[in-house]
Amino acid sequence: MSAAPADPGDLTTEEFDPAAVIALAAALVRQRTVNETGAEVVEAPAVALVAQVMRDFGWAVTVTEVAPGRPSVLGVIDGSAPGRTLMFEGHVDVVTEGDPAAWSFDPYSGEVVDGRLLGRGSADMKSGVAAMLYAARAVQLAGFAGRLVVGVLADEEGMMLGAKRFAADLTAGAIPGVDRVDGVIVCEPEGGEVCPIAKGAMRIEVEFTGVMAHGAMPAMGANPLPAIGSLLIALAEIERGYQAQVGTHPVLGDFYLTPTVLTAGSMDQINVIPATAGLALDVRTGPGVDHPGLITLLTRLADSLADEHGLRAEVTVLDDRPPVDTPVDSPVVQAMLAGHLDATGTAAVIGGVPGTTDGTILTRDAGLPTVVYGPGGKWIAHQADEHVEVVEIVTCTRAYIAAARHFLAAPA
Repeated sequence: MSAAPADPGDLTTEEFDPAAVIALAAALVRQRTVNETGAEVVEAPAVALVAQVMRDFGWAVTVTEVAPGRPSVLGVIDGSAPGRTLMFEGHVDVVTEGDPAAWSFDPYSGEVVDGRLLGRGSADMKSGVAAMLYAARAVQLAGFAGRLVVGVLADEEGMMLGAKRFAADLTAGAIPGVDRVDGVIVCEPEGGEVCPIAKGAMRIEVEFTGVMAHGAMPAMGANPLPAIGSLLIALAEIERGYQAQVGTHPVLGDFYLTPTVLTAGSMDQINVIPATAGLALDVRTGPGVDHPGLITLLTRLADSLADEHGLRAEVTVLDDRPPVDTPVDSPVVQAMLAGHLDATGTAAVIGGVPGTTDGTILTRDAGLPTVVYGPGGKWIAHQADEHVEVVEIVTCTRAYIAAARHFLAAPA
């Protein structure tokens, strides 16, 4: 591949500097901010860079440590008169790059090649962060009524601690200069779709406890592994049953109940029947799935299998994120639809988020209306050779500016 600039159209009439947006996105990509167990530093270097940009823009900046070494940053911009409050939201933590040999370029190069910004986090979602910062700056410079809040929240790729802290602080009236938020644009990559709806998600752990014994004398113990095998078979049946019951959602697709982690025993002691065995589940739901009912079903199944095998079962819900279904006529959704139209000249496709975002937590915990829209393909996140088209970053910056103006133009 040969290095070449993108061609996002005539840039001479922009209200922002496209090169500066791309430069900030690239600088963020070059920071390895992987959300991994045991890391003492995750998003801190990128948050420091974002906070400095905010200060350079003259915004009121608050950095909050939501866990040791895990900062969120908020920039607040007050307009010339009272009005609505619009929030742009994003994150700068990323998932691991995995095996670097699976990539055709340096996962943290941050280079622009053939019109694409390359690297882990380029789509998910450092380009969106750069775009929302410069969009808010453009709105600020032109003048507006109301308030803009620009939030880069910690731990989105984990337990969403930053979003949970922000929602709690907002509800408690503990955020300096922000008494309310009327709408949130989450700047995650959605391939040009305006997404007011998102799948729900649950993370569930099932653990069976038996009795450790010698592999040569299994009758002296209680082996939890056969129960895990029976559970895996039953989970597939439950998934098919729910899929038949609720059907395929027109934008979110199917219900999924996916085993993702299995723990039991040790390869160092194959002759030992383990005392415990655990299974983790990643559950993805749509609006038609009753979360408490599903949890009850899984708990009863685990208890039944435990009784059958002489074990003890424990089901733990690690996180429960309901589906988001913001009405299309909500002002923030209408503003984003108008922003996309203004920026591209074409009507946006209304889509759905296949996973969850910080917006899920902001809606669940603080009741905020949220919509998701940002640069990058919907399916490129978390893959090797992650990239985003530079033209999309520029287009989304334009769309954010227009969306903010549509939203803030209406009275509070």
